[in-house]
Amino acid sequence: MRQAGRYMKSYQIICEKYPSFRERSENVDLVVEISLQPWNVFKPDGVILFSDILTPLSGMNIPFNIVKGKGPVIFDPLGSAADVDKVREFNPEESVPYVGEALTILRREVLHSLLQKFATSMANYIQYQADNGAQVVQIFDSWATELSPVDFEEFSLPYLKQIVDSVKQTHPDLPLILYASGSGGLLERLALTGVDVVSLDWTVDMAEGRKRLGHDIAVQGNVDPGVLFGSKEFITNRINDTVRKAGKGKHVLNLGHGIKVGTPEENVAHFFEVAKAIRY
Repeated sequence: MRQAGRYMKSYQIICEKYPSFRERSENVDLVVEISLQPWNVFKPDGVILFSDILTPLSGMNIPFNIVKGKGPVIFDPLGSAADVDKVREFNPEESVPYVGEALTILRREVLHSLLQKFATSMANYIQYQADNGAQVVQIFDSWATELSPVDFEEFSLPYLKQIVDSVKQTHPDLPLILYASGSGGLLERLALTGVDVVSLDWTVDMAEGRKRLGHDIAVQGNVDPGVLFGSKEFITNRINDTVRKAGKGKHVLNLGHGIKVGTPEENVAHFFEVAKAIRY
């Protein structure tokens, strides 16, 4: 299935424009385009790099080419010990850097395709939940903060935004919350997704988070779940501190993460009692 040249018109068109096989297989843009041709059309389970088994030869000082209708041709076949002495050991980073670059691009292309499918599927799922009674939906991007900011902007932000945009088209009044644990370094970027509420974990000071996000977006959180192992007075103080820092309005009081295993149930009850009794 990888032999696009044997059956794909799109590859044959490229061959007409770039008749040299070496050029097609050593030009990064062409390698990527040709490699993706079968994948874009048929959606198999993987992408095979457009290359040739003779590719290392040029880096070993053995000139060759692929001649149409004839196949591989080595210009100066090795015929003596002196010829062997001229052969270099193959260093791929120096001799064929285009292979590594093409593979990097192809990996990104395929990953983006996967993320696109995830985004479309999650938007469909949220719309399904809303159609069946959900009044608010929280999106978890649990691995977002494993990415550097620049990678988040490439591999996460566009797809989160796509999910939000798709849902808002069909359910404009459905509040959407976004949570990413350890998101202190990404707060401003999380707001760019267009969600209605950004959920803060307990590692972010609520007042600082409010300031960084601005008051046009609501916040959720962010009491440390470990607080529920403390005294009732301690729990009360932390709740009041969080509410005070969040300010009036656009705040959903919550923990900054899920309740920890072993948390005393009576302390959870106290959390709710204090929360419900708060008056501005």
